[in-house]
Amino acid sequence: MKIKDRYIAKTLLSYTLVVMIVWLSIYSFFNFLSELNSVGKANYTILAAFQYIVLQMPEVAYDQASALILLGCILGMGHLATTGQLLIFRASGASVFKITWLTVKNAMLFLFILILVGETFAPTLTQYAESERSDALGQTGFSGSQDGFWIRDGDNFINVENNIDGSLFSGITVIEVNKNNRIERVVNSESGTFDGKSLNLNETDIFSINDAKNKFENISLKERNVYNKSVAFDQDLIATLEKEPEDLSTFTIIKQIQFLTENKLRAGVFEVELYNRMVKPFTLIAMVLLAMLFIFGSTRDVTLGRKIFFGVAIGLSFELVSRIGSAMALSFDFNPLLSSFIPALLVIIIAISLLIKKSTN
Repeated sequence: MKIKDRYIAKTLLSYTLVVMIVWLSIYSFFNFLSELNSVGKANYTILAAFQYIVLQMPEVAYDQASALILLGCILGMGHLATTGQLLIFRASGASVFKITWLTVKNAMLFLFILILVGETFAPTLTQYAESERSDALGQTGFSGSQDGFWIRDGDNFINVENNIDGSLFSGITVIEVNKNNRIERVVNSESGTFDGKSLNLNETDIFSINDAKNKFENISLKERNVYNKSVAFDQDLIATLEKEPEDLSTFTIIKQIQFLTENKLRAGVFEVELYNRMVKPFTLIAMVLLAMLFIFGSTRDVTLGRKIFFGVAIGLSFELVSRIGSAMALSFDFNPLLSSFIPALLVIIIAISLLIKKSTN
């Protein structure tokens, strides 16, 4: 049986790699066409655009892992079915459930390899690609067009009008609130630097407010050339402010959720993305099982090719529905983990029951 296992694994690997190469080639081709619009600006050449596209491929493969693996596994099993090899395997004693289990096991192996790449090498390569592209386009250095941000840090509210490069800020306002939720001090500075632990402000105005009987009785002003303000967040958190949750590594998302929760801020968007990644293996299992039901179905009324197409379409549709369900759970305050996990679990149970029934027939 080990020879059969290796043969099935080799077939699935071959088709998955082919699907990945074709998918990434098409995706990169259209991205490269888009990048050609920027070629010629500053020092941005065709070679730099090509390097930018190539370095993003691991991130794209990680993002599209479920679809790539599903297509590869189902096309591989479809090849075995159309060439009669699947029938030979069944005649030699391999049950439907056993063959499905081998498919799911190999799919999980491919998925964990892509997850490992996506969580280790891909973020570094993508960040390097973005940095090199910015350098070539002359977008580094001071830029007044960069977005600022609001962030809560304990009892302090910090506003930065311009985030230059994650460590250099301009237009900084720190609002300090006391235990009674009243403004105690307002710190304003035209510019400052962030070293990962504290804000180092230049030419700072400090407005202290003495509050009595719900009225501002006295506002005093102090001017300082240098003012240091310790904060709880770090530069990794600042870097995430301009990125979507799906562009962040899982470790960074966990740090973001922890920071937001400690400061009593909503972290629902990041929790949904984290739970989607946690449930991804179960979702892929459900997708593969759904598609395998079509492969082992009768070809009396519909050709095998059409059944494979329907299986892949239903599998991908299930992933889409799962993601929509997670987003709706965020809107209606449902538990996003349960809303993502329960549908996948139900589909897995139903599909396994049907496959066992087919295996005994």
